[in-house]
Amino acid sequence: MAQPISTQQAPAVLSSRRVAPAIVAGGAALGAAVLLGALALWFHYGTAVFFATIASGISACF
Repeated sequence: MAQPISTQQAPAVLSSRRVAPAIVAGGAALGAAVLLGALALWFHYGTAVFFATIASGISACF
């Protein structure tokens, strides 16, 4: 049987208990940023222009 070259152990993998809350927090921060951006556009351009911009953006995707 082959012997390991080094006796050092591999770095520990982050547990899912630490990764899952970070993913949730990142998603919540991204959602909050999108919501704040939408509200800023709404207040800056007004309701009609805001909805027209969103509609033209959606139609451009399809």
